[in-house]
Amino acid sequence: MTTYNLLLLPGDGIGVETIAEVERIVDFFNKSGTAKFATDTDLVGGAAYDKHGVAITDAAMAKAQNADAVIFGAVGGPKWADVPYAVRPEAGLLRLRKDLGLFANLRPAICYPALADASSLKRELVEGLDIMIVRELTGGVYFGEPKEIVTQENGEKRAIDTQIYTTSEIERIAKVAFDLARKRGNKVHSAEKHNVMRTGVLWKEVVTAVHKSYAPDVKLEHILADNCAMQLVRNPKQFDVIVTDNLFGDVLSDEAAMATGSLGMLPSASLGAADPKTGKRKALYEPVHGSAPDIAGKNLANPIATIASFGMALRYSFDMGAEADMLDKAIAGVLAAGLRTGDIMQPGMTKVGTAEMGGAILDELKKLAA
Repeated sequence: MTTYNLLLLPGDGIGVETIAEVERIVDFFNKSGTAKFATDTDLVGGAAYDKHGVAITDAAMAKAQNADAVIFGAVGGPKWADVPYAVRPEAGLLRLRKDLGLFANLRPAICYPALADASSLKRELVEGLDIMIVRELTGGVYFGEPKEIVTQENGEKRAIDTQIYTTSEIERIAKVAFDLARKRGNKVHSAEKHNVMRTGVLWKEVVTAVHKSYAPDVKLEHILADNCAMQLVRNPKQFDVIVTDNLFGDVLSDEAAMATGSLGMLPSASLGAADPKTGKRKALYEPVHGSAPDIAGKNLANPIATIASFGMALRYSFDMGAEADMLDKAIAGVLAAGLRTGDIMQPGMTKVGTAEMGGAILDELKKLAA
């Protein structure tokens, strides 16, 4: 049996509690003989700053480089609001993304049937929703240079952010989207603004070329990013895979997530390029929610997003699709049984804490595996 190396980075706030629930799931798979995971744990974010004076150490980065997958909790909080910018807790996550070359951010928007009424949209619009947004993560306006605020001769300030994309950056993210679509609904929407942005013109041109040469079997539709935002509210189930740049992906993925009823329920994955020899990708999996320091340590956090992030690791890093499906069914089953943490509490449901929710998912997983 292959042994997979898993690095756990709980970070700060509720990350510590939610990663603990993932450890229980990992232990189940180890004991059941389904797989063998060798786990290691290290510090990141404010926890790393408190001990080492940096948001992540070189030693922790070396572990991440050697891991088959990294499971990340959350970082940050008011405790570290005044630390130097270069070593702020969030810098640990940014270094992981940069040094591991994690250019493809996968953000699923899944509406569990039991939570359809929690969405701000009508049940018929979101029940059964299953969208995958593929966001380019290491280029675009967040990383383009120059990026500065300058004071002009007349004393007025001018801020500059630069949107830059190259052919190769667009090609590789497009291929990820087409590969995912082949395993889903076989349809990709490519969202950009070719009507007003030169990067949008190049984006559309390159995605079209990749589609023709690499994935003619997949249906491709081009859509302006602002129209995509509108359609996500109007008729979200028309989408299967949406591929888009860093800025638009940031906005559209949060919008799609809220259509499901709770931003804090959803996982994400960040993938690097496939190794030419092994085909394996560097990968980091993390919940969409933050560190929520106001409820940290109180057994109030919802662990589902972090557990589902491990489910994505099973699917995309370990080729354990059946086990990932089983974990998804366990989560759905617990929600259907009426268990809710405070963030998703509904009338008539049973309120539980972090450990209770994690335990219920584990129990459901055991039943499904029996």
